[in-house]
Amino acid sequence: MLPSIEQRLATELSVKTSQIQATVQLLDDGATVPFIARYRKEATGGLDDAQLRLLAERLHSLRELEKRRAAIVGAIEKLGKMTPQLLEALSHAQEKALLEDLYLPYRKKRRTKAQIALEAGLQPLADTLLNDPRLDPLVEAAKYLKAPFTTEEGDNPGVADEVTALEGAQHILIERFAEHAPLLQTLRDYLRGHGVLTAKAVKDKKDGDTKYTDYHDYSEAIGKIPSQRALALLRGEREGVLKLKLLLDSELENKSRDAALNPCESQIARQFNIRDQKRAADGWLIDTVRQAWCTKIFAHLETELMGNLLERAETEAINVFAQNLKALLLAPPAGARVTIGLDPGLRTGVKVAVVDATGKVLNTTTIYPHAPRNDWDSALHALKQLAERHSATLIAIGNGTASRETDQLAKDLIKQFPQLKLTSIMVSEAGASVYSASELASAELPHLDVSLRGAVSIARRLQDPLAELVKIDPKSIGVGQYQHDVNQNQLAQSLDAVVEDSVNAVGVDVNTASPALLRYVAGLNSKIAHNIVDYRDNKGRFTQRAELLKVPSLGTKTFEQAAGFLRIPDGGNPLDASAVHPESYPLVERILRDVKLNVAELIGNANVLKTVRPEQYANDRFGLPTIRDILHELEKPGRDPRATFKTATFKEGVETLQDLYPGMVLEGVVTNVAAFGAFVDIGVHQDGLVHISALADQFVKDPHAIVKVGQVVTVKVLEVDEKRRRIALTMRLKDKTTS
Repeated sequence: MLPSIEQRLATELSVKTSQIQATVQLLDDGATVPFIARYRKEATGGLDDAQLRLLAERLHSLRELEKRRAAIVGAIEKLGKMTPQLLEALSHAQEKALLEDLYLPYRKKRRTKAQIALEAGLQPLADTLLNDPRLDPLVEAAKYLKAPFTTEEGDNPGVADEVTALEGAQHILIERFAEHAPLLQTLRDYLRGHGVLTAKAVKDKKDGDTKYTDYHDYSEAIGKIPSQRALALLRGEREGVLKLKLLLDSELENKSRDAALNPCESQIARQFNIRDQKRAADGWLIDTVRQAWCTKIFAHLETELMGNLLERAETEAINVFAQNLKALLLAPPAGARVTIGLDPGLRTGVKVAVVDATGKVLNTTTIYPHAPRNDWDSALHALKQLAERHSATLIAIGNGTASRETDQLAKDLIKQFPQLKLTSIMVSEAGASVYSASELASAELPHLDVSLRGAVSIARRLQDPLAELVKIDPKSIGVGQYQHDVNQNQLAQSLDAVVEDSVNAVGVDVNTASPALLRYVAGLNSKIAHNIVDYRDNKGRFTQRAELLKVPSLGTKTFEQAAGFLRIPDGGNPLDASAVHPESYPLVERILRDVKLNVAELIGNANVLKTVRPEQYANDRFGLPTIRDILHELEKPGRDPRATFKTATFKEGVETLQDLYPGMVLEGVVTNVAAFGAFVDIGVHQDGLVHISALADQFVKDPHAIVKVGQVVTVKVLEVDEKRRRIALTMRLKDKTTS
């Protein structure tokens, strides 16, 4: 028998079985990943949220595998065809593909040509020729002629002549070969290692295609195709531009098919002791092998491998998307400062929104500094008045159409009126329009025109990217590739997990948070999030965590999961503003008694906290990891794990591709990180690509180890292709350029 699921997970994750068992029990009891990662370190041995997410995913997969194994065993036993050898093979199968291979001969299927041949009594003919190739196939076939007849399955045409008899025997052998589980696994492994995916442009689409020109004559080992290339190829085939074909590497090298069997056909022949020794039946048997490979086995394995390629590519693409989203959500916040949001536009004008330090809308308007009105001075005057009236210190500019022109407007404002002490920052406006038209925006800003809501979102996402971006479908934020080509359920689950982990890593002020933000807190859902806001609106702000238990639908279990992540600044108990869980308050009280201080005196008192020995307070309920976390939190309560805010400054006069030249050194912001490199916004309305080989002086395996979405970087222009709108950049500033 296979090891238990817990043992297999322990091996996969290189941790102790006891850690897995404890974690599985917590998950089965309804505990969330953020809660387990933060507050159950003793049980899990300190597994982090990434490890726990992987564990939960693999736990589901392995449980599904066990369900399928039980169903297959039950089905074969019901047929009365189970043997000890088959049961052992089924019990030890570690992959779903192998399970299905073993089940294949017993699976109920439509009436095949092989079954019709079996009904006609042709199995002895097939066995005779396979076991003794010296016999003449036509002579042997003549013994099996049979008139048409009827069975319970339907009419059978019988065996009219020798050729029909041999065809029937061949069908029987082909099905036998194709349902031999160990052989299928051998061929599968060979194809994984020696399969080559080729792509050709469809003739009538070739001339008009510019998107897939790199794949018009392409070939690559199927096991080495990176995710972005696999998804591009599959999309090209789906759009009818590319024709994909899987070949063996030996077939690619020698396209002319001679008499010799290819390596996979040779494997089949070897398995059934078929050799071409010029005996009477050898030719017929060799042809049977070829037919088995071409018509049955290869078709089955090709479908499976192409499915595996898609699945692998989807998983990698989703992982990249998730990493980029996490970096964006955890981007440094500009903080609680009055901010002017500008949503740039030309003909329709620049939408303006002023929000206070909490994100509340103070004022809105529209200015027309650009063509066709060119009302530059009036626009400057309007912005000056707004900045003065509301004491604004930040200007957030969306990076879409007319963004550089609007950036220049802001720079002129700052230059002409230095007393305002304004700072302008370009921010991504991806998803702002989606938010503007959403039900959430309608509920939050009911009296505001749709066109102005985008400016509000732009201002707020500068103040606190996490709090604002959670209101937008992650797929609309623009940090993924081929997001419409991947499994949408898997993508949604992955991105939701990222948002949940990010929200809980930072913590949430329960008195200011929107329902959109609250629903991602561990243990909460949309209904409870709205109930919290409704309670807050009706009863006033929360003054202590315990008050949350009065919220409808928020019971003790939910409170346990959520309380540590919900913060109450300036409440009755300073601990409520920290990440210390209420279940640990008695422990803190013990420490307070020993150091003879109250909680307000102890919080932030590093000198005293360093004298506390964690070992002194360890017991069955609170282990050393929890106690160390508590002491660390008491030293810097409610600390924000996000980095210090920093922004890029785009070079003046560089606004279009035409302004770029090789060798130019610029500052930019990373907008997307892929497996092959990073895209950087340098202020020309077209992101440049830093190839993975140009990210650092040393070898880079994963671009995410070097750069993150939102990071400010210095790059050098290597090449500009205006026709294809491609910009090649390098972060290795010593790299030589083409001119």
